Amino acid sequence: MQLSFSEMMKREIQKLFSIETQLVDALKMLSGMAENPELVQALEMHRQETMNHAARLQQIAQKMGWEVIGMASQTLKAMQMETLENLNGAEKSPLTDAMIIAAAQQSEHLEMAAYGTARTLARQMGDEEAASLLQQTLDEEKKADEKLTQIAEAGINQKAAMVL
Repeated sequence: MQLSFSEMMKREIQKLFSIETQLVDALKMLSGMAENPELVQALEMHRQETMNHAARLQQIAQKMGWEVIGMASQTLKAMQMETLENLNGAEKSPLTDAMIIAAAQQSEHLEMAAYGTARTLARQMGDEEAASLLQQTLDEEKKADEKLTQIAEAGINQKAAMVL
């Protein structure tokens, strides 16, 4: 079956919606496992943003007449399984926080790549409204990633490195 450009865009939006809905639960779980209050706050704040990201994707899909429900992201599922294996039985500690930050940043990078792709597709389709919404989310994902780096470098990584 030959895909159209529009179908390609639809699939990107569906993939992103799946990623965002999967991350709402994952961020709640990670914030419950974190020790550092600033990390907990950052994860919870990004969880709220993630719900807004999903709403933006629904808005784009509705405008285009698409169903937003798609298959779960296998890439994110694999990343979540790896994170669960790494954190299985871990007690709250700087090392656990460092592992949470690493996992969260990996998912942020996946999202940034996917949002950049979707934004470019929207621009190519001439849909500047969708491109703007996707860029807004991309900017928020970048800020979340930067905040995680800031938290890690403010002492969590140094404390975690002392665990031999």
